Amino acid sequence: MTAGNPGADLPVTSLRGVGPSLKTTLERIGIFRTTDLLLHLPTRYQDRSHVTNLGQIEADQECLVRGRVVTTKVSFGRKRSLLVTIEDGSGYLGLRFFHFSRRQQAGLQTGTQVQAFGEIRFGPSGFEMIHPDYRAFDSDPPTLEAGLTPIYPTTKGLGQNRLRSLTAQLEKLPWSTDHGTPYADLLLLHKPSAEMTATEIASVQERLAKDELTAYYLIMRGRQLERQRQATTALPRAQQLGRQLLNNLGFQLTGAQRRVVREVLEDLETKQPMLRLVQGDVGSGKTVVAAFAAIRAAEHFTQTAIMAPTEILAEQHYVNFSRWLSPLGISVVLLTGSQPAKERRQVTTQISSGEALVAVGTHALFQQHVSFAKLALTIIDEQHRFGVHQRMALRNKGLVPHQLVMTATPIPRTLTMALYADMAVSLIDELPRGRQAIDTRVVADSRRAEVVSRLRDSLAKGGQAYWVCPLIEKSDHLDLADAESTATAIAEALPEHRVGLLHGRMSSAKKADVMQSFSAGELDVLVATTVIEVGVDVANANLMIIENPERMGLTQLHQLRGRVGRGDTRASCILLYKSPLGANAKARLQVIRDSQDGFYIAEQDLNLRGGGELLGTRQTGEQSFRLADLRKHAHLIPEAVARGDELLRSAPQSVQALLDAWAPADTGHISV
Repeated sequence: MTAGNPGADLPVTSLRGVGPSLKTTLERIGIFRTTDLLLHLPTRYQDRSHVTNLGQIEADQECLVRGRVVTTKVSFGRKRSLLVTIEDGSGYLGLRFFHFSRRQQAGLQTGTQVQAFGEIRFGPSGFEMIHPDYRAFDSDPPTLEAGLTPIYPTTKGLGQNRLRSLTAQLEKLPWSTDHGTPYADLLLLHKPSAEMTATEIASVQERLAKDELTAYYLIMRGRQLERQRQATTALPRAQQLGRQLLNNLGFQLTGAQRRVVREVLEDLETKQPMLRLVQGDVGSGKTVVAAFAAIRAAEHFTQTAIMAPTEILAEQHYVNFSRWLSPLGISVVLLTGSQPAKERRQVTTQISSGEALVAVGTHALFQQHVSFAKLALTIIDEQHRFGVHQRMALRNKGLVPHQLVMTATPIPRTLTMALYADMAVSLIDELPRGRQAIDTRVVADSRRAEVVSRLRDSLAKGGQAYWVCPLIEKSDHLDLADAESTATAIAEALPEHRVGLLHGRMSSAKKADVMQSFSAGELDVLVATTVIEVGVDVANANLMIIENPERMGLTQLHQLRGRVGRGDTRASCILLYKSPLGANAKARLQVIRDSQDGFYIAEQDLNLRGGGELLGTRQTGEQSFRLADLRKHAHLIPEAVARGDELLRSAPQSVQALLDAWAPADTGHISV
């Protein structure tokens, strides 16, 4: 907003009460200036404009209550808690606090007047509120203020009341009204009037969401236009080494793979830098497409950098690319953070000298001490796991190289229109011949013994299995399965079989050792967290059991399921859920049980869960939407795209106003 509104875009320290400590806390959630605070919008609202009598409260109701404290005591049940009972003449209510101080306890003595807001639950001694938002008074509480109360995204050390007091100061700043920028609407969402209905608030949110989606589209188009003005090394047809690979593969490419290879190679023939996203469902064969691109670069004695998010996946790519490219005389090296220093120095020397034409690695590839002799192509796998600055650091090692990015996270076409307006998009929408559908069953946790028996039978036939848990270790706060205790339990239940454990807290070297043992058949069962979601191929693994699937996104479940069924044997996936399931969870698990189509699953995930997980491909390290919710606002995208194109043609001043209002501060100048 800086260009359109210099008066109100001030450091957040210009607000009353923001000192060094609060400044640091606000910066943790991206609030550096008053504009950032203006765009830090409520996620929902609470109606605290009227009091509910205690005699009329109901379970699961969220309400404001008032009453006089009649008892205060410390309860010693499963957990120590402070239980304060209030009454208002019509009934009683318990206020329970599991985390409390002596000062808090002293301030809630008998006779104190209390005003509390929270959700009513049925507890051991009747209705309760757990950790309500409350205030205590020596006399009657003051008259209630009209209006809805905003609830903001926050962080540790930043309470709702503090955020509300800061946003209240925004009304007094001199926001500009130039070019129709939406300051009035934004301020209204921070403090809607009591008369505003939910429909009216949603209408304001939709109007602003359309602005934000249009601005995002304009940012993407601006990047595309900027790239069109750049030049890079053209890589036309040369030695026909790709044809040799085609003959050596031992299998035929699918029609979709051939089409995408052709699209990629045609891009590489021009001096305009390629930026192409290859989408392909789990197991669709994206890696071999990338190999043909790397071969084209090698034919011109230029280099390719292939970046993977984990060492396990980097090593797998290294094995595949070496198998395909080494017989063609193309040298392939691996660079990871866990390699011994001497080996790393040797590899970086091969890269800097140009001896290594293909370098596969993790984030180690974009460290400052790694230099390329002539980098012409970067290939980034599962690119949403890298921040934009990491990707740019790798790109900047070459003279504007061609870029190929790949993801197995299917993105619905509607979202692709706006989110990938700076990229050409290729779709591998055909699975390799012979890939069988994975038999998916949804099983209640109460039948765990049957699942273990099924696992025993599968292992007895020579197969291997994954058992996936959402947590690494037991949690006092979450009733979810953890990998450590599950691995112990399975080892005890199946003493004749070898059980391994894999999770994100292990060192890279340890994870690689465990995965290698599983790949080599030295482990029968691998108990793991979702660290195995991306890129682990073990052909002999034909059974996957996923705990607490009701807590995961459909796209993630589909990715996990895709780790089995890589061999000739029919594979199965068991979704071991915890009862009872809500209606939404039932609907989501029904989708994953009934469909193997990643794009259909992604569409349903968007409808049932929202856009956050799907948008990881674009949003990590870049702009996340401040107001647009793609579950609610995806229907606005075609209109936002059409509006953006029209503004580019006829109203450049309005383009700049939108970018001032919605573009992230570090976007910089965008020439459109």
